[in-house]
Amino acid sequence: MKKLLLAIPFLLIACNSEKKIEEALKNNPDILLNVIKEHPKKFIDTLNEAVKVAQAGQAKEREEEERKKLEESYENPLKPEIRDDELIRGNKNGQLVLVEYSDFECPFCARGYKTVLTLLEKYKGKIKFVYKHLPLSFHPQAMIASQYYEAIRMQSEDKAIKFHDAIYEDQRSLQKGETFLKAEAKKLKVDMNKLAKDIKSDEVMNRIKQDQAEAAKFGFQGTPGFLLNGVPVKGAYPVSHFEGIVQELKKRGKVNL
Repeated sequence: MKKLLLAIPFLLIACNSEKKIEEALKNNPDILLNVIKEHPKKFIDTLNEAVKVAQAGQAKEREEEERKKLEESYENPLKPEIRDDELIRGNKNGQLVLVEYSDFECPFCARGYKTVLTLLEKYKGKIKFVYKHLPLSFHPQAMIASQYYEAIRMQSEDKAIKFHDAIYEDQRSLQKGETFLKAEAKKLKVDMNKLAKDIKSDEVMNRIKQDQAEAAKFGFQGTPGFLLNGVPVKGAYPVSHFEGIVQELKKRGKVNL
């Protein structure tokens, strides 16, 4: 208690000094500016160091937040709608369910396409894959490509799969717009008259809108976005990332592969 009483005067002096310094700087900011001018390098170095510390702190907070979200998603997985007429690649009864929200024009989605093919092969007989649409507004050919895909799916799932793969295998040609899309459809011997009607139909447009709404509900703003048994993956992560999720699902008894 005696030590505390002795310290009080010094604390009051310190607080009083801080107030005086703050008041002096408010009344005359040139004091601080002059100091900075005299020691610019020290100021810049100190500022850069402070920025690094702040960024590291923010990155750590984001990492911890993402870790908590990931942990929660294993126990409370997101539940996408798998429609009765959904085009499914792989085993329709597979324990692993991979859903992608994608944009035909997105270069990162082209990477995601390669990853999906690898996963379909690696977990053959154990995985099913569903492709959903999230055409981004700044990709002018993305929406029309989605419309073509859905219209072709209405004619033939096999042709829709081949059409999907053809776009990602030659994504640069998508810049030609409908010239490229029509050419690919003709190669697949699609009924072009029916296709012309269906690409603008309510059935096609509403289906794409449903996918977009679902992606937004799950927090997917960019592409590609994936759900692996309800666990979200935001971005074109390598195959190893998905393998890690599968291992964690097995560890928790969520799948029996």
